[in-house]
Amino acid sequence: MTEGSATDLARARLGEGAALVESMLASEQCVAAIGAAAEAIAEAMRAGRKLLVFGNGGSAADAVHIAAEFVGRYLIERQPLPAVALVANPSTVTAIGNDYGFEQVFSRQVQALGVEGDVALGLTTSGTSANVVEALNAARELGMTGIAMTGADPRDAGAAAEITIAIPSDETPRIQEGHMLAAHIVCEWVEARLASS
Repeated sequence: MTEGSATDLARARLGEGAALVESMLASEQCVAAIGAAAEAIAEAMRAGRKLLVFGNGGSAADAVHIAAEFVGRYLIERQPLPAVALVANPSTVTAIGNDYGFEQVFSRQVQALGVEGDVALGLTTSGTSANVVEALNAARELGMTGIAMTGADPRDAGAAAEITIAIPSDETPRIQEGHMLAAHIVCEWVEARLASS
């Protein structure tokens, strides 16, 4: 591939990214859901509860990223905030997958670590990832708040969650980009509110 064609590709993908942001901004449902998620997480953490985050593939990496923003810091110096990425312990994930099936790798961890008042955040670009849906269902049974980050069609994950951030796209890369933009907005709101209190 020549330098010119790579530049053309960069211009095209950046344009798609800009269009995605415009679509998110134009979607009242998307904007309201991001706000609702931020408020739910802030309220839970203010009450001494925690955030459990999970997803598969690229969404697993995003889950680790999101948890790190809370435990470390996002923009300001403040006390660490309790967030756990359920994908981060390979022994746990592979043991559960081997012994109980891949569909339960997150739900068993939610059952082990989650308590009423916690928040479960599941990322699935398709909205149909069985292990994410199972974890959101387990969270609901425990009295946790479930948040799903999905693509344009939330499908089963949306049905299992109380709050759904549906990124208005059907393309996996754009959905993932939207998920991290939404997550950064949530991180900024939560840490600002908790640092000020």
